[in-house]
Amino acid sequence: MTVLTLRALEKHYGSIKAVDHVDLQLESGEFMAILGPSGSGKSTLMRLVAGLEPPTSGDIIVDGQSVVNVPPQHRNVAMVFQSFALYPHMTVRDNILFPLVSRKVPKQEHEARLQKATSMLGVENLLDRRPSRLSGGQQQRVALARALVRDPELFVFDEPLSALDAQIRSRARAELRELHDQTRITTLYVTHDQVEAMGLADRVAVINEGRLHQVGTPQELYNDPADLFVAGFIGNPPMNLIPLDETTVAGLRPEHMLVDPEEDVPDLLIDLAVTIEHIEYLGSEWLAHGQARAVAGNGQQLHVIARLPASAHPGLVSGQECRMVGQRKDVCLFDRASGKRQVQAEVPA
Repeated sequence: MTVLTLRALEKHYGSIKAVDHVDLQLESGEFMAILGPSGSGKSTLMRLVAGLEPPTSGDIIVDGQSVVNVPPQHRNVAMVFQSFALYPHMTVRDNILFPLVSRKVPKQEHEARLQKATSMLGVENLLDRRPSRLSGGQQQRVALARALVRDPELFVFDEPLSALDAQIRSRARAELRELHDQTRITTLYVTHDQVEAMGLADRVAVINEGRLHQVGTPQELYNDPADLFVAGFIGNPPMNLIPLDETTVAGLRPEHMLVDPEEDVPDLLIDLAVTIEHIEYLGSEWLAHGQARAVAGNGQQLHVIARLPASAHPGLVSGQECRMVGQRKDVCLFDRASGKRQVQAEVPA
């Protein structure tokens, strides 16, 4: 069953299209991440869904009903913000119960909902504290409990982990996914962090300059990017983008870039002479950064990256010349003018 549908949704600020004709569907129980760089329109999209701003045009349908003219307090949508937005003068108990009080939910339901939400998030021993006496991770769990107590049809998160210390962010991600797996509440999660998006979501919608570029599973985005923006944005380090000729750009993931192969490699499409700039040791792998001349022969300098296993030192040093190659089967091809992915039949021989 479809819980959220966005149809031709647009939001304009003067001549700027913050959200540009977005069509999107979330199925019941799905966890979808909206991923994009700063200023891409992802938070504006969240605010439209939550009812904090009206759309310029288009429709927002929740559980089969249009909510475009429905105020936020009357949408069964629970929001968790980057700042957590806890009331400092209230105890944890009162913060969590506030949505029930404001919506005039019968008092006899309060205690049962409170107990369910707090036990699920492990904050039942914090009920008499005020937010100032909580750690960042505790504040995040209280904000989640306040959203969960509403029993919403849809969760909307706006970068909820970015305010946390890096040390506890990984644990918080795991807790958030565990909460979703327990509740199966349909979730829209807005983030600029692809580790969060790829690690948490069932599907990821990549947005830039207000437009959706691709919607798919993390594996689909990584292995089969739909255009040059997705290819260059997804992955750390990102895909190597190498002009082949005036019309075609080749994309090759760093782990598929072979360095100084000792044997003949069949069916090569990429064959570069590279000058090593520097080598990074990251514990689990090496990254070899270098400069190469474009295959197209126009003299353009290209920055390329090869990912190598940590099991053996690559034996490369700054200034060294080497050869980096890629097989046809590992290459994605894109139209240089439109940026769109080419079909396999269009691969140059």
